[in-house]
Amino acid sequence: MGFSLDISDELRRDLIETAHLMADAARPETLAHFRSKALVSDNKDNKGFDPVTIADRNAEQAMRRVLAARRPDDGILGEEFGAQAGTSGLTWVLDPIDGTRGYISGTPTWGVLIALNAGASPLFGLIDQPYINERFEGGFRRAAYAGPQGLTNLKTRPARPLSEAVILTTFPEVGDAAEGQAFHALAAKCQLTRYGMDCYGYALLAAGQVDLVVEAGLSAYDIQAPIAVVEAAGGIVTDWSGAPAYPGGRALAASCPEIHAAALEILKSQPGL
Repeated sequence: MGFSLDISDELRRDLIETAHLMADAARPETLAHFRSKALVSDNKDNKGFDPVTIADRNAEQAMRRVLAARRPDDGILGEEFGAQAGTSGLTWVLDPIDGTRGYISGTPTWGVLIALNAGASPLFGLIDQPYINERFEGGFRRAAYAGPQGLTNLKTRPARPLSEAVILTTFPEVGDAAEGQAFHALAAKCQLTRYGMDCYGYALLAAGQVDLVVEAGLSAYDIQAPIAVVEAAGGIVTDWSGAPAYPGGRALAASCPEIHAAALEILKSQPGL
């Protein structure tokens, strides 16, 4: 259950500015180590591989310093330094590098995720792509892009048959065996499948370039900023049963209700989920 907050225009402006200042603070921390031959990653998962680097930690600390100076009463949920309780009813959800596997591999589409919620679904989100100098924002009646192509509004693609859809996911195996099988059953109905985008896939969805992003095994900090950006641009994001996706787990992001419904029907019909 979320808090009931009266968010004035003045507060909205302050929250949006704070989000951008956090993204500005995280950028140099991530870029300082990107493609460095000296970069070392630690593994956070003793059963698999979940890397973390000094850039992840420094970027989150930089964002937390912005919040300490500007909004010390807000809560924080960050991937690297956990939860910090607040008293304002607002919580910032931070992923300092979404796509650390890509980051340590030198691929450029990792990003910084910043979301704001009032206890439930995100109210606002940023997907920042430091290396390629793109920023996507959504929420508070805004859906905007800033980057090498200038400033523009975000708008998802119009409806089309599933057979003409472009679908993205980060890992070909998606999640466990049943989740992977379900994804590939859906992808087989689409025109084109692409892999490896991390949070950039959701940015492309919001920008009207693709139709579906389907993932599993997510945490709240992986999905809350993408939810805000995609939904502000006209898309829809749920889990694979049609329920809210903001807690994490499985995510189905679609450009429009029609494609979402068609994809959801296929996912829900798969065995083992």
